[in-house]
Amino acid sequence: MRKLKLGISLIIICFTFTSQAQVKAPLESLKKDTLQVKMLEGELIIAPATASDSLGLISYPEVDAYDQSFLDQLYNHDGFDYMFDDHDLDDEDLMLDQTLSTDTLKARLKRINESTPFQIDYNPILEQLIKKKLGYKRVNLERIMTLSDYYFPMFEEQLDRFDIPLEMKYLAVIESALDPRIKSRVGATGLWQFMLPTGRSMGLEIDSYVDERMDPIKATIAACKYLNKLYDMYDDWDLALAAYNSGAGNVNKAIRRSGGSKNYWNLRPYLPRETADYLPQFQSILYLYTYAKEHGFKPQRTPRLMIATDTVQVKNKISFTHIAKALDLDEETIKFHNPSYKLDIIPLMKDKPQYLRLPYKELMDFVSNEEKIYAFAKAEQDEIEKPNPELLKPQTSITYRVRSGDFLGRIAEKYGVTVSQIKRWNGLRSSNIKIGQRLKIMTRGEAIVSSSKAKSYKVRAGDSLWEISKKHGLTINELKKLNPNKSKALQPGMTLVLQ
Repeated sequence: MRKLKLGISLIIICFTFTSQAQVKAPLESLKKDTLQVKMLEGELIIAPATASDSLGLISYPEVDAYDQSFLDQLYNHDGFDYMFDDHDLDDEDLMLDQTLSTDTLKARLKRINESTPFQIDYNPILEQLIKKKLGYKRVNLERIMTLSDYYFPMFEEQLDRFDIPLEMKYLAVIESALDPRIKSRVGATGLWQFMLPTGRSMGLEIDSYVDERMDPIKATIAACKYLNKLYDMYDDWDLALAAYNSGAGNVNKAIRRSGGSKNYWNLRPYLPRETADYLPQFQSILYLYTYAKEHGFKPQRTPRLMIATDTVQVKNKISFTHIAKALDLDEETIKFHNPSYKLDIIPLMKDKPQYLRLPYKELMDFVSNEEKIYAFAKAEQDEIEKPNPELLKPQTSITYRVRSGDFLGRIAEKYGVTVSQIKRWNGLRSSNIKIGQRLKIMTRGEAIVSSSKAKSYKVRAGDSLWEISKKHGLTINELKKLNPNKSKALQPGMTLVLQ
């Protein structure tokens, strides 16, 4: 029994030394499968080690306490529960079923109208749309309401900054269902569904790596600027919404066709079909959010909050995969907080700083260990297969004149190409060729010499039969026949016969 205990102790010690050695190992070892040994509540725990374990990330317990205190303040903010607070309910509001009487709807819309700059009046079209949403895919609206807890505080901050009614936050719900990466069939992208020209005109950067139409904050600022321009044009938020959806040109044509009317409902028959339903959609979402509890909607409290995140400027190009591995973080979490990076890679651009947004704790881990994380990412990047330098040389062409005894297979072997390539380059339908016929041959690097006057060649270090035969216009088989005793093992200084 004592021998068994001694054996177990030795195994534990070996594992412990192995674990300590892994921390000190070079970065290359981080990508190998390893085991991590820990003592947890007096028990020995052996589990696969993650990249974050092997990196030996630095932690600062005292600062961690400061971070937790900061997060507690954020989560205890009075505005955090705005989606979940109880409303003052009258008797008529105690309706948790799907039924909604016209009188009740009229009374509720009147209350909303008294508290918003939008003109919210009852009409049968709006009633029909609200009842349709109440009875169709309620779970989808509850999911969107949950996402609202992440996006709405940020929307409201920018809407307030630009003096736009806070209710305009519901516009993003009908535009994108709060999906920052969504793209319509015509190319409108992001939370606020900007087309590429409009997005760029509002100052958003769009390239192969980054699409700021999908950046929640930058796209919201652009939307606020655009909405203010439209409001300055019409001095009416209903018409500004219609123009946001279909363009000012369609709204202006509708005004002319209606005889000069500027009331949305009078213009509605003259607007494009999608825009005709746009304002009722907006008003129905405004109603459903206002009376969500009365209709039994139960949005979940999201674990992701914008106020519980922070950003850091990246110093090197890095992928989401590398960040996830280094921090032992779910890659989907990184994508959720950084939707504007189209390829899941944060590029390094001159004069264009790029930022990484993460939950506060993970971001502090990143800041504390930046150099290690960048080194880890570089080590993994260096292991990716590199292109063959020979294949990167630009193609050049030579003209080969067919000789007696030539056939396409022999010519192809001579120049290191295929018969099908020669056919394609020369538009040949068959393999028949004639003496004196000129053929176009594509090569990489320097053009191949089709013939040589040299009678012998002295082998140099690094030479191969293929290179020598190519240089002197021979096939490998021809070179071997001319040098039967020398071609099997080339050695520097050896002389080969070429004719």
